[in-house]
Amino acid sequence: MPATDPTAAAPFAPSSALPSGAAASVDPPVPTGAASGRPAGRPSAQVREVGLRDGLQSIAATVPTHRKMAWIAAAHAAGQREIEVGSFVPARLLPQLADTAEVLAFARTLPGLVASVLVPNLKGAERALECGAHLMVVPLSASHAHSLANLRKTPDEVVAEVARIRAARDASGSRTLIEGGVGTAFGCTLQGDVAESEVLRLMQALLDAGADRVSLADTVGYADPQSVLRLFGKARALVGDRLACAHFHDTRGMGLANAYAAWQTGVARFDASLAGIGGCPHAPGASGNVATEDLAFMLERMGVDTGLDLPGLLALRERVRGWLDGETLHGTLWRAGLPKGGLVAHPEALAEPVSA
Repeated sequence: MPATDPTAAAPFAPSSALPSGAAASVDPPVPTGAASGRPAGRPSAQVREVGLRDGLQSIAATVPTHRKMAWIAAAHAAGQREIEVGSFVPARLLPQLADTAEVLAFARTLPGLVASVLVPNLKGAERALECGAHLMVVPLSASHAHSLANLRKTPDEVVAEVARIRAARDASGSRTLIEGGVGTAFGCTLQGDVAESEVLRLMQALLDAGADRVSLADTVGYADPQSVLRLFGKARALVGDRLACAHFHDTRGMGLANAYAAWQTGVARFDASLAGIGGCPHAPGASGNVATEDLAFMLERMGVDTGLDLPGLLALRERVRGWLDGETLHGTLWRAGLPKGGLVAHPEALAEPVSA
């Protein structure tokens, strides 16, 4: 299990730029022990909600701003402490996310909440800095074909863009974190195989260009647990805790197994989307992120503290289902319900050593 917290690798903003009540690091600590009503000493993991960006960008209907704010408020009340609230892209391309500035402004009012946004280029990063995002994710596709289709840039041109974003960030005096998100890390429906060596090269190139940290994403659901163990193991050996997040799609039913494999390599921060919504318009077949409620249940059942209130998440899922009437939702916990006898399976065994 993870011995370190990969989210603590890079400095964050001064306290004046943080959400109210947050400490001076990118991820406010997940409550443990008496603060959460859970036993102290449990390992912890952070789940970043990406449904408001990755989920809504793939849905034709536009969710009104006030409902996005209600979603964020309810997720925060259920213990969510990092939410990707939108993306600074032209409204003509993604009208569903045209209100990102307003949604971000609301998210910044919630105590302890880290509000992140996706920015595809320097212009988007400038908007994120102007609006006070706590973290900006810059997507890079390891697949050359997908990179051209999604961003109209080669992967190395995206690396050069990250260098410009870092220069703009530093010149502004902001310490908003820059996360380089390496997508299609396990293959691509447009290109096919993507070499692990290319994924690792681009990951290191992002850090060299000025990204504070990086993440790896299985954009189209090609990964399997063994390939996750192998690639995340190599990536952790190369950059250590600067590999800060794992992002999986459940397209072929292996999302949770892949998240568990990443956890085994020491990753303790995961992207997920309520009700498993999401996908990429420029990656055919890229459906369904790992469902937030299912991932949180798996981790909690394993004895990993997420700080999340599962009944609260399930209640929010029901509200979001009503807002997305007619859209296909995913996940299984909502159907089966929580088990009797307590959330953690055999809590008395948590203190026992686990053999490899």
